[in-house]
Amino acid sequence: MKGLAAIPRNGELGFWMAGLADERPTYPRFTDLDAVDLAIIGGGYTGLWAAYFAKKIEPSLSVAVFEAEQVGYGASGRNGGWLSALIPGNRATFARISGGGVEASRALQQEFIAGVDSVLDILQAEGINADQHKGGTLTAAHTRAGLGRLVTRREADLKYGLTADEVQLLARDEFQSRINIATVHGGLYYKHCARLHPAKLVYGLADTLTDMGVSIYEGSRVDSIDGTTLSLVGGRMAAAKTFICTEGYSGQLLGSRTLIPINSSMIVTQPLSEDAWQQIGWNGLQCLSDSAHTFIYAQRTSDGRIAIGGRGAPYRYASGTGDTGSTGQSTIDLLSEKLGSFFPGIDFEVDHAWSGVLGVTRDWNGGVHWDPASGIGSSAGYAGHGVTAAYVGGRTLAELAFEQETERTTLPWVGYRARKWEPEPIRWLGVHAMYRLFGLADQWEERRDSHKTSLLARFGSRLAGLHE
Repeated sequence: MKGLAAIPRNGELGFWMAGLADERPTYPRFTDLDAVDLAIIGGGYTGLWAAYFAKKIEPSLSVAVFEAEQVGYGASGRNGGWLSALIPGNRATFARISGGGVEASRALQQEFIAGVDSVLDILQAEGINADQHKGGTLTAAHTRAGLGRLVTRREADLKYGLTADEVQLLARDEFQSRINIATVHGGLYYKHCARLHPAKLVYGLADTLTDMGVSIYEGSRVDSIDGTTLSLVGGRMAAAKTFICTEGYSGQLLGSRTLIPINSSMIVTQPLSEDAWQQIGWNGLQCLSDSAHTFIYAQRTSDGRIAIGGRGAPYRYASGTGDTGSTGQSTIDLLSEKLGSFFPGIDFEVDHAWSGVLGVTRDWNGGVHWDPASGIGSSAGYAGHGVTAAYVGGRTLAELAFEQETERTTLPWVGYRARKWEPEPIRWLGVHAMYRLFGLADQWEERRDSHKTSLLARFGSRLAGLHE
C-alpha cells in the first residue's frame, strides 16, 4: 500500500495549520508593562472562547490573550475536527460526586448537545467559514464484542438524556449504506456532531476577537503568576482576573501532576478519486470512529481526503509535548493499515502526518475552576473531546468570573478536581501499560471472534478510571 512509504510532510503543526501557513493571521510579541481587566493564557479554543464571552458579558473590558507560540499551536490547530456532544469525562462519576445524581450529569450532557448547535450558530453569525457541516457521527463495530459495547454504550446514553433519535443502533447493512466499511458488524449513529477544519476555526475566532477589541500576543510565554501580576520574558502584565487555558501544556502553571499531555497522531490522504468515493460512500460527511479499545477518529474533508487519527505513541516521559508534531513511521503505518482494512482495494496515498497533545487528568474527567479570592481560573482536562468542551468551558469560565448565574455555572464539572498523577517513572509505565492492554485486548477479540469484551481491556479501563 502506498500509505506505508515515506510521506512528503511530517509534523509542521499538522495538515490543517500547514495548509493555511500563507493565510494565517499574525500577532505581536508582548514586550511591555501594562494592565488589563482580564488576561488569558493560551491562544487555543478555550482561551479564545473565554475572551469572546467575556467581551459579550462586558464589552468595555480590556482583554489580552497571551500565546507562547502561535495561535492554535496546540490541540486546537491539530485535532480531528469533531464538534461533538461527547463530554470530557465519566458521566457516572459526575453524577456520583455532584450531589445532583443522574440529573446533574444529564444537564451536563444536554449542555454539550446544545453546544454543538450554539457553536454553529455563532460561526454563521460571525461569518466564520470553518468548513463546518453537521452530519453526525458513525461509530463502527468491527467485532461482536465491539458491537456489544456499543449496545451498552447506547443504554448509558439513553440513561443520561439522549433520545432514541439522537443515538441510533445500526445493523451492518444500515451502516454500510452510509459508509461502506468492509469489516463492520453494525454500529451507532449520533445525531449531534459536526465536521470542521480546526485551523480555520482558530483563525476565524482570533479575527473576530480583534474586531471586538481583544489584544492577542504571540510568542509571549507567561512564566509565572504572582498575585495579579503575569511575568513574561519581555514584560509584565497586571490583571484583575486571569484565566489559564493551556490544556495539554498546563504543567508549568497548574502543576506537573494535575494533568498530563497524552499524544494523539493523525494522517491525511491525498484527495480520493470519484470512483473511490463511490465505493466508500460517506456522502453524509459524518465523523467516523470505532468501538475498538485502541479507537480511531476520522472525517471526510471538504476537499475529498480522509483524515484519520489514533493513539500510536501515547505518552512521552516526563510529560513531553512533542513540539511541532513529528510522527514516527510505525504510527503512520498503523493508521495507514487501519484505513486499508476499512476500505480494501482502494489505493491511499498519505500526504501528511502529525501529532499533538491533549490534556488528561488522572481519572480522565475535565473541570472548570474559578477562585474569586485570587482572581484566577482555569478550564482543562478535555481528554480528546476538546472542540465542544473548550466552547462550554471557556464560556462557563467567563460567566463564573463575571458573576453570571447560568445553566452552565452549576454543572457538575465546575469545581471538579481529580487526584494527582503518579510521579515518574510510575506514570510513564502506567500509561503505556494501559494502552498495551487495550492493544492486546483488540487482538484477542478479533482472533477469537469473541462476543465479550476482553478481561484485559476491563482491567485497563479500571486502571485508567474510564468505566461509566
